[in-house]
Amino acid sequence: MNDSIPAVDSAAPAQQPIAPDQPLPHRKVIRSWTAPFAQRDSWHAFALMALDYVLFAAFVAGAVLFDAWWLQLLCGMAAGFVTGRLFIIGHDACHQSLTPHRTLNKWLGRIAFLPSLTAYSLWDVGHNVIHHGYTCLKGVDFVWEPLTQEEYDALSPMGRLLQRLYRSGWAPGLYYMIEIWWKREFFPSRKHMPTRRSVFIWDNVLVLAFAVLWLAAVVALAWGFGQSVWQAVLFGAVIPFLFWVTMIGFVVYVHHTHEKVSWQKDKTAWGKAAPFVSTTVHLTFPFRIGALMHHIMEHTAHHVDMSIPLYHLQQAQQRLEDLLPSRIVVQRFSWKWYFDTARKCKLYCFEKRCWTDFAGQATSTPRLDATVVPA
Repeated sequence: MNDSIPAVDSAAPAQQPIAPDQPLPHRKVIRSWTAPFAQRDSWHAFALMALDYVLFAAFVAGAVLFDAWWLQLLCGMAAGFVTGRLFIIGHDACHQSLTPHRTLNKWLGRIAFLPSLTAYSLWDVGHNVIHHGYTCLKGVDFVWEPLTQEEYDALSPMGRLLQRLYRSGWAPGLYYMIEIWWKREFFPSRKHMPTRRSVFIWDNVLVLAFAVLWLAAVVALAWGFGQSVWQAVLFGAVIPFLFWVTMIGFVVYVHHTHEKVSWQKDKTAWGKAAPFVSTTVHLTFPFRIGALMHHIMEHTAHHVDMSIPLYHLQQAQQRLEDLLPSRIVVQRFSWKWYFDTARKCKLYCFEKRCWTDFAGQATSTPRLDATVVPA
């Protein structure tokens, strides 16, 4: 892939870093810094889509045809990882950042979302309109929305148990599968999606049809080559899906859960707190793992400007970190950090603007100030 940086107008004045004690510029100014990276082309989209679908098919076939169970398991997990890669491509298409063509983006997004069993139009509403429109605003952004002590105490015993599982660090997949996919993406009830549109139904029918064809192909392949059908379904369909929901649950959790990330319950205060910069985490990994995930972890740049395609996110993120030193949360990943975050970030106290444990004890430094952005 061509990772060259898009050309920048040489006549434009050089940008100088904004000191941490200076007011944050208006979002339009910040977006102007990353505008050169919002150039899109179609060949990247087709090349990435073709590569990932070939990999997906190959790993599913391996999960069915290998005789050793551990090879089947590895192939099933790899198929789940590639499902995540395809989902990220669909995520870009849903943001209209994959190609310059709106209609093409809609259909590529639907195709890319199929292995993750995600309905394109429902994801569009939940992600683009709600999550990006109101990131970390209590009562609106539902993605890993933290409860208060009062809300947690009011839950049933089963509700409290689920919250403890979700926030343990061990069950991001359980959270995503129940709270996002099942409740909001797969034929959602009116409670979770009051708006009813025919496209929601048809996108779910498309997803359901793909699931049936996927299972049929796995079973047919197993029968044709004399393999165990139940093992084929387990390793060729169930394991990929479970790996995928764990992967996306983890990714979304670490994007917006950090002791330095604040939530707001007042819309006016939220609007003044630079949510497009202050509510996202750039998680870095060794061994180019971030590149294997199509640079979705360069997440601040994505929230600043959703039109930046995945193949330019790395450069855009670097530009922001150069110009906004100490403003952006950059975190080197380690399992120690991850589980320490899971231990600290259980509930949220909006009065003190800090994370707490399930007993209501503060686990992060109270933040009574806010970074103000010009209106």
